[in-house]
Amino acid sequence: MGFSVTFSELIMIVASVVLASIVSSYALYTGSLVVSDLSQIMNEARRGMNIRVRIAYATLESGNFILYVKNVGSLTISDYTYLDVYVGEYGKARLYTYNANGGVGHFNITDSDGDGLWSPGETVKITVYPYQDENLNAPVFEAKIVLFRGVGDSTLFTKP
Repeated sequence: MGFSVTFSELIMIVASVVLASIVSSYALYTGSLVVSDLSQIMNEARRGMNIRVRIAYATLESGNFILYVKNVGSLTISDYTYLDVYVGEYGKARLYTYNANGGVGHFNITDSDGDGLWSPGETVKITVYPYQDENLNAPVFEAKIVLFRGVGDSTLFTKP
C-alpha cells in the first residue's frame, strides 16, 4: 500500500509539471503574438506619419485648377491612384480621381524631375480638369488632398 501511494503521488507530480509546462509555453507563445501584432501596428502608424504633403500654391489657369504640392514626408509616393483631390467652390468641392491623361473629372501629376516618382522634398504640379458644370467664377475656392495613408493638406484660394 505504501508503494502505490508514493507511485500515485509521483504520477500526479509529473502530470502537474507537464501541465504547467504546457500552460506556460502557450502563455509565452500568445504573448509573443500580441507583441508582434502591436509592433506591426506601430510600424504601420509610423509609416503613415512619414507620408505627408503640403499644398504650396493653388490657382485657376486656362479653365483648370492648378495645385503645386510638396512632399514634406520622408517616403516617396509612387502610386497616385490612391490620392483623392477635392477642388471647387468653397463649401462645394468635388472629388477628382487620378488619370495620367487627365480629362474632365480627373487630375494628372507632373513631377519636377520627370522620373514618375514623388520624392521627399519634391514639388509636383497637379492639374485638375473641372467638371463642366463647375462654377469657375466663384469668389473663393478650396482644395484638399487626401492620402490613402498619411497626412494630407487643404487650402483656400481665389481667382488670380
